Amino acid sequence: MAYKLRDTIEFIVAIVNEFAVRHNLSDRQSYRYISFHNGISFIKENYGIMHTLDFSEAVDSVALFCRKSGGVL
Repeated sequence: MAYKLRDTIEFIVAIVNEFAVRHNLSDRQSYRYISFHNGISFIKENYGIMHTLDFSEAVDSVALFCRKSGGVL
């Protein structure tokens, strides 16, 4: 199913912002961390499922994915 690009982008921005708050990072640091560990691609590829999850669970999923990709947060 095709999703609106704007919806996907807004979701990514919201995930990055909440990740920053949870880990006491700036939005820029959060984006760089998530992007470096391929979390942005993970969100894009799994948007169809992720946007139906509880938002907190979606942020947790990104954090777990980044840790499994070598992240330390």
